[in-house]
Amino acid sequence: MNPVERLGVAALHRLPPERAHDLSLTLLARGLVPLPGAPVTSPRLRTTLAGLDLPNPVGLAAGYDKNARAVDALTRAGFGFVEVGAATPRPQPGNPQPRLFRLSADRAIINRFGFNNEGAGAIRDRLSARRRGDVPVGLNIGANKDSADRAADFAEVTRACAPFADFLTVNVSSPNTEKLRDLQGAQALAALLSGVIAAREGAGARPPVFVKIAPDMDDTALTELAAVVLDSGVDGLIATNTTLSRAGLTDAHATETGGLSGAPLFDRSTRVLARLHLLTRGRLPIIGVGGIGSPQQAWDKIAAGATAVQIYSALIYQGLSLAPRIARELDRMAEDAGLAHLSDLAGRDAERWAAMPAA
Repeated sequence: MNPVERLGVAALHRLPPERAHDLSLTLLARGLVPLPGAPVTSPRLRTTLAGLDLPNPVGLAAGYDKNARAVDALTRAGFGFVEVGAATPRPQPGNPQPRLFRLSADRAIINRFGFNNEGAGAIRDRLSARRRGDVPVGLNIGANKDSADRAADFAEVTRACAPFADFLTVNVSSPNTEKLRDLQGAQALAALLSGVIAAREGAGARPPVFVKIAPDMDDTALTELAAVVLDSGVDGLIATNTTLSRAGLTDAHATETGGLSGAPLFDRSTRVLARLHLLTRGRLPIIGVGGIGSPQQAWDKIAAGATAVQIYSALIYQGLSLAPRIARELDRMAEDAGLAHLSDLAGRDAERWAAMPAA
């Protein structure tokens, strides 16, 4: 971080976490945050992800810009792609505050937001108004907490938003909507994805569809899920969402309920990523997310089987400049390793990561 960014991060940390989150988005949306403009790119970094052309493989994970308030700014922040949301059919306030906690001692956060968002209509309108450029923008989609038919909710958001999103992410793995993770079961997931694919076709647009999964699935469940997604017609996977595990935490906020993200998630999520790469035999691209806070960790995700990576929690501690820094370092590391392209690294260490014992 440069001195100005370091001061900015320190100032935000003096505020309650959710207030700091909202303020940072407001500053971005109003053009008050210095940004690099064009993303870092090179022939080694340019990546094809389910038909999308990425200037570099370092993306922003969903959850930061839930309502697509600062999309234009975020596409100028150095990311190779951006994901906003999650969007549900109807607006909902989410869970009561406080619901976001910094675990500074563990370089982590816990959130129990509960899909708070302004609804698919408002998010669709913002996505339709954005400036189209070289940085793809995707939408994470979910279901309303009080929905009687959650699978239908996913299809409804798809119909509304597919023409305006460069990709869609089916989020069946958030731990903050009761029983949402039940939709990761083979039968329920197959039916849900069939509805989403049909809704995409009916919307007259074909953005790639990814499925975002939890890091807490056992090997049997992962095997069943891999079989479903290979038969479903989806275009890729995102591994992983937040975890319910609290293993090894030391911060005073460790007992808060919600999903844990950040540094403690790295090994767990990377093991799941590698298992999915092997189970799908490399037939589906995987976005690796969970605990990335350095160029080496982004490199390790790709070596474990990722085509691209996403970051979020580490930005809270290291600032937005982390994204272009990781991209530049990945380019240098690939050059030093004699790789013509980062894709030559993908999956090299999958067997080793997959063999790690579950945490």
